[in-house]
Order: sequence, then C-alpha cells, then structure tokens
Amino acid sequence: MRMIVRRRPLFSVLGLGLAAAFLALLAYGLVLQSPNTTLDDAVQRGERPAAPGSSLDLPRLEGPGTRSLEDYRGKVVVLNFWASWCAPCEVEAPALQRIHEQLVATGRGTVLAPSFQDAITDSERFVQRLGLSFPIVRDVDTKLAAQFGTRNLPETFVIDPQGRVVAISRGQTDDRFLRDAVRRAGGGT
Repeated sequence: MRMIVRRRPLFSVLGLGLAAAFLALLAYGLVLQSPNTTLDDAVQRGERPAAPGSSLDLPRLEGPGTRSLEDYRGKVVVLNFWASWCAPCEVEAPALQRIHEQLVATGRGTVLAPSFQDAITDSERFVQRLGLSFPIVRDVDTKLAAQFGTRNLPETFVIDPQGRVVAISRGQTDDRFLRDAVRRAGGGT
C-alpha cells in the first residue's frame, strides 16, 4: 500500500500566514478606531469624559508640596502641557496668563501647567522670563501626560468644575479657543 503525501506549495502557506497577519492587524486597527477609544473622540462627539489622572499628585515647580487636578474640583481648570524648549509654548503663554487672570478674578478657576520633560532650572527661567503666575507642576516621568495621550507640545485640556474634559487643543492654542472652551466649561468670559 502506497501512501500519497500532498505537500502544500510554500507560496500558499506564506499566503495564508500573511492573510492571517493582515486580518489581525485590521482587527487591531478597528479596535483602536472604535468610538470610545480616545479622549479626543469623546470630546469631538460632544461628550464630557472624566479627566484622567485627577488624583495624581505632581510636585510643584517652585516651593514644597504637590498639586493634582482633584485639588481644583469645583473650578474650571485649563490644563496645559508645556516645556521651556517648546517655541509654540512660549507663543501661547501670554494667552494662558490672560485666561488665568480672568478665571482667578472671577473665582471660577485656574490654569494648571505641568512641565513636560524639562529641566527644573530651564522651567523656572521660562516662567520668570514670561511673568507667569499660574500654578506650575512637574510631570515627573510624564505620567499625567501619558494619561491624556500627550506626545507633542503644547497640548491644552479644558476641564469643567465636575472634572470632565470639555475641550482639547493638541497644538498651540490662542485667546479665542481658550475663551470659548472656558465659557463652555462654566468659567464665564
């Protein structure tokens, strides 16, 4: 009795493997693109997702102690990730200072600005040179930035008094964006 062995051609085995890999990548991509996967998508749909990392304590740039988003519950927070080496961060700083002054004057909120991969002395010089008076914290190991999906600077998130994200600017922001976003968050202006 003679046994017949059929061998599959190498190309069909490779083809099946490539097809399986393609389908796996396609499924992974669809999961990443699903409607509830990112903060940006939720805000774009008009939802107000909870701000991530609200209990994460970050060391203050100047002086002892820490700050967290939770410390500002009940207030509008303009959360701005920045660094002294970021040219657009310097350009937008005066607009952030103006909105901070308006929020403080009305008692409705603040700007909270975590520095991103920046040397302490460079951050201090940046703040002093631009005359910034809003709270600055150091995002050690970029833990808070990672929770917001921040990879490029500057990035700004406007958070309402209930701790929900109302607006996002991934890139340099300006007075118009800040006024509109703060108004939608319940901070007036």
